[in-house]
Amino acid sequence: MNVKSILIVLVLLLAFTLCRVSDKPDFAGEQNRWRAVHLLRIYTAADVDTLVDFIPQIAEMGLNVIILEVDFNFQYQSHPELILQKDPITKEKAAALAKACKNYGIKLIPMFQCLGHQSWEEETYPLLLKYPEFDITPGAYPHNDSIYCREWDPLNPNVNEVVFDLLDELIDAFDADAFHVGMDEVFLLGNEKSPTTKGMDPARLYAKAVNDIYDHLVKKRGVEMLMWADRLIDGEKYDFGEWEASMNGTAAAIDLIPRDIIMVPWHYGYRKSYPSIPMFLAKGFRVLPASFSDTSAVKSLIEYSYDFSENKNMLGHLFTTWTVHSVDSLLAFPAIKVGIKTISRLESEKIK
Repeated sequence: MNVKSILIVLVLLLAFTLCRVSDKPDFAGEQNRWRAVHLLRIYTAADVDTLVDFIPQIAEMGLNVIILEVDFNFQYQSHPELILQKDPITKEKAAALAKACKNYGIKLIPMFQCLGHQSWEEETYPLLLKYPEFDITPGAYPHNDSIYCREWDPLNPNVNEVVFDLLDELIDAFDADAFHVGMDEVFLLGNEKSPTTKGMDPARLYAKAVNDIYDHLVKKRGVEMLMWADRLIDGEKYDFGEWEASMNGTAAAIDLIPRDIIMVPWHYGYRKSYPSIPMFLAKGFRVLPASFSDTSAVKSLIEYSYDFSENKNMLGHLFTTWTVHSVDSLLAFPAIKVGIKTISRLESEKIK
């Protein structure tokens, strides 16, 4: 092969490589704003198989990010005593899902509920069952009566040793460059029945939990960190109530945590304005607003958020699907259809 032929081949290879790179979604660019969906009920290996089969249709809907809540439904090697399912998600199934998502330009983000949501109704989840000393209110509230959900103790250093092993396994199995840590609806920090935190400042306790996880995920593992933002919204200042905002003293933690955490403020009811969004943007956080099932609220939240689309820290939108019980019903979920249509209209109007 002569020099001219070699140069032609090199040019063609370079052109092919550039085309391949440009085909990959650049999630920092405005043209690839996040159109994300949070999925909850993928509990088993068989569930993952079903999800893989539906990835082409999910991509066709216009979604380009999946946040998959895994929690204790994975075949953990480091702490098998914490596996919840008989047929949990395996690392092979996680790899298959990651590959399918990558093939269709979808960013896959695993999620594990940290700090709060360690129980639901009368069921306490494996971490506090196997390690009751990790409970922030050990021995209190039998059958989880009179509380929303159990929480782990952010002052017990042994909690992080165990939980970080789980997070590491999920990062590796899903080949993740971002991780959602939950952190919503926390109510027991400083509780009178908490022997370690009673009377302490909930904001500082909450910030410690956030910062511990941040140090591991971002500083050590090099992945981006997402979290629900409700505990950082001051419910005395913003009229969102005690669920979408904090009325229990955690809101001041917003000035005690790193600014490169991605905030996910969820607002499920219809409003004309959502002041948490400009508040987080003004603080320097990246923001991914989240909606649920009320289609008028979905449309309103997206339209309001889009007014801040010139801000590079406005990432896009997240659709939650708490009442969707199967992947096939996800495709018909009215809130996503309305939301994607609204986003497309706003994008089209901006181009004009």
